[in-house]
Amino acid sequence: MTPQLSMIGLAVADLSRSFDIYRRLGFDLPADPGQEKHHEITLAGGLRVAWDTLEVIRSFSPEFTQGTGGPSMAFDCGTPEAVDAKFSELTEAGCAAESKPWDAFWGQRYAVVRDPDGHGIELFSALPG
Repeated sequence: MTPQLSMIGLAVADLSRSFDIYRRLGFDLPADPGQEKHHEITLAGGLRVAWDTLEVIRSFSPEFTQGTGGPSMAFDCGTPEAVDAKFSELTEAGCAAESKPWDAFWGQRYAVVRDPDGHGIELFSALPG
C-alpha cells in the first residue's frame, strides 16, 4: 500500500488559544475544550487535523521542544482583499506576522502568519487577470 496523508498534527501549549485561531479559519472547534488534551476533527475529503497539548506529546517524547518552521497549512481566501482581512484578523488575535500580504510573482496575493505555537498559516488568493 502507498502511504496516504491522513492527519496533520499540531503540538500546542494552550488548546483554547489555538482553537480560537483555527475557528477563524473555518474549523469547527469547541469554544471551550474543557479538560481535553487531545482533539481531532475530520475535514471534508477525510483529512484529519489533531491538536495535542505539550503535556501529551512529552508523555511519549520527553525531550520534545517546540520549534518553528516545518510544514504549514495554506488557506485559499477567495479574493486578494480577503487575504488582507484574514491577515489582519489573525494578527490581531495573536498570530505573529511572518510575511505581510503582497502580490507574489507567481500570481497570488500571499501572506504568512505563525499561530501562537509557531505553526505556519499561509493565506493566498489568485490575483485578477
